[in-house]
Amino acid sequence: MTTAVLDRGTDAPLLPRRDAAAWPAVLQGPLPGTVLAAAAAVLLAVGLLPVVDGALVGAGLVAALAATGAAWLSRGGTTTVRSVGLPAVELTAVALLYAGTSSPATLVLLAGPVGALVTRRLAEQATVIDRLTADRAALLEKVRSRADELDEASRILAARAQTMTSVIDAVTEQSIIGTDPDGTIRVWNPGAEKLLGLPRADVVRRRSIVEFHLAEELEEAAGDAGAGLGALVHAAQQHGSDVRDWTYVAADGQRRIVSVAVTPRTDDRGVHAGWNFVGTDMTDVRATERMKDQFVSLISHELRTPLTSILGYLELVLDDEGQPLTDEQRKYLTTVERNADRLLRLVGDLLFTARVEAGQFTLQPQDVDLVTIVRAAEETARVAATTAGVELHVEAPSDGMVVAGDPVRLGQACDNLVSNAVKFTPAGGRVTLTVSEAWRSADGTVTTEERPGAEPVARLSVRDTGVGIPNDEQGKLFTRFFRASTAQRNAVPGVGLGLSITKAITTAHGGTLDLVSAEGEGTTFTLTLPR
Repeated sequence: MTTAVLDRGTDAPLLPRRDAAAWPAVLQGPLPGTVLAAAAAVLLAVGLLPVVDGALVGAGLVAALAATGAAWLSRGGTTTVRSVGLPAVELTAVALLYAGTSSPATLVLLAGPVGALVTRRLAEQATVIDRLTADRAALLEKVRSRADELDEASRILAARAQTMTSVIDAVTEQSIIGTDPDGTIRVWNPGAEKLLGLPRADVVRRRSIVEFHLAEELEEAAGDAGAGLGALVHAAQQHGSDVRDWTYVAADGQRRIVSVAVTPRTDDRGVHAGWNFVGTDMTDVRATERMKDQFVSLISHELRTPLTSILGYLELVLDDEGQPLTDEQRKYLTTVERNADRLLRLVGDLLFTARVEAGQFTLQPQDVDLVTIVRAAEETARVAATTAGVELHVEAPSDGMVVAGDPVRLGQACDNLVSNAVKFTPAGGRVTLTVSEAWRSADGTVTTEERPGAEPVARLSVRDTGVGIPNDEQGKLFTRFFRASTAQRNAVPGVGLGLSITKAITTAHGGTLDLVSAEGEGTTFTLTLPR
């Protein structure tokens, strides 16, 4: 169809431009009127035309002469006088001659003005035709250009679609499943075939995504979202995306734990067209994590009992006045006690993380003065800070700041933040502990100024001038046993549990723990708690 439209541009114009422009120019000129006026004068002079009224004939000749002269003088112009006035004068001249001679032969003189009017009209039409022809040519050129652009866009879209299909088909370790709004499967990549054991032809347009999920798991997650597909996509509807573990049931009945990322899908008009489910098989990973947690819990329990016994006997030996120790013996045993205490704290941290993972972490809430907790953390870290040459500074309101929480756990979280800041700050650096009030809006924004509808919160900031944390590692900082590269390069002691414990304590109190850091410039942790 496009070719047919474009081929019309090769048609010949409706009128040849040279001919259409030449003959009207001749007929519209003064020559025809001059010839006719001269012929009338000759006929009157030789008596071939009767003269009934000499005055009228004379007036007619004068008018014809005036019109002829004016026509010669104004030729080439486009004034209203030439296009309207001269034909009127010529018609008047013909009328006077006809009245003065009463001869029908004088009506031949009408050929001049009438012919001029007709040819002028034809010339105008020819001009319009020329303009329309030019417009048509321009329009055809635009159509041709748009057609080329459309063809190019179609090729690009086809190439992109092919690329996307190739990428999806190349993914074999993740399942990519696309559905209609009602859950009917439309996309099923090789990764989904491998994970669930069904070829694409047996699934696309035939099965629903819900059929591959554990029914009781969907019922448990349904809540207000409704059963079936609603339970799967409810969080993605609310937040734009959702990532969580689901249980997939394969064709052979085998159950797989899959981390599924759910996102909405739209068509080329931006209208909701369905859902994308990108899954990663986490069955082995989750089993390993459970074994690790069980191992940590078991080993921690097994270590705690002998450590407690060791510390008890050390205390008896060190405090036995009946058998005093030498200075050298006391020094050795004090070192043993210090390391046993450190090991016991590590075991306690391992047990705590195991309880958090098992959902057995509980709090003993009461009214707690956050300023008192910060002062205690400063006092605890004072010796280590002085030894390391680090300055400790506290900024807090004198009248305190009360929050609801577990004083032991909040003290543990604060101690972790302060001890980390001291460990990662070189000599001559500074660690600042700040307690302040703030307000949190419904969207989660925290400001120092009170706003309508905002809830009061307490903020504890621990800011240091230490080595900082690389940007690409900050997202992993609250993961158990993770240690930043800066900690490893600077040989800072630790096992990577402090921040994960602090994060768990903060979350359990309904608060947030935020991080701002720049490598080589320092780090600020901000713990925000409801008041």
